[in-house]
Amino acid sequence: MNLGILIFPDAEELDFIGPWEMAGMWNMVSGVPERRLIVGESGDPITCAKGLSVVPHVSFDQCPQLDVLLVPGGQGTRKEVENSALINFISEQAKKFESVLSVCTGTFLLHRAGLLSGKRATTHWNSLDRLRSLGDVNVVEERVVHDGNIWTSAGVSAGIDLMLAFIAKTADEETAGKVQFASEYYPSAIRYGAAHHSPVAPGYLKKTV
Repeated sequence: MNLGILIFPDAEELDFIGPWEMAGMWNMVSGVPERRLIVGESGDPITCAKGLSVVPHVSFDQCPQLDVLLVPGGQGTRKEVENSALINFISEQAKKFESVLSVCTGTFLLHRAGLLSGKRATTHWNSLDRLRSLGDVNVVEERVVHDGNIWTSAGVSAGIDLMLAFIAKTADEETAGKVQFASEYYPSAIRYGAAHHSPVAPGYLKKTV
């Protein structure tokens, strides 16, 4: 299996690092995916939303045909949705890949690539209405949504849950359980402060993802 993770300027780091870690654990416990690639428009370093600089393994031109593509979100999606090279890359890969996964507002890049019309999908809580306004997506307010070969998730940390769910479906629950155990991913029920009661309150975030 060739797994590619697409990144771009101002991509949200945990959107792709969380799934990357889960995919790496998957390889450790079962040898799948055999190849994992970070893909950028060029081979130049990319600065992400919180300042992390990442050097892609391959550019769009160098990228082999992928079996699975993961698309993160973040502030950068607002610009990249108009990037014809990036959208064409997703569209061309989509003609042959087995599955595409998006985290957070990566959903909007899938939509622009023509992959979400008539599909069930989700995104970051602060962009759910924006996704609804597109008019042809069945928006579901769940952490992970699976519709055919399209997988979408809520924001940022939800990418970890997305990849575990994908592993459970693609391999089996036992393999997903081994990955979960190896990465010690058992979130606690602790909620700090009161923000979770009113996440859409004005001023909750200075910038949205």
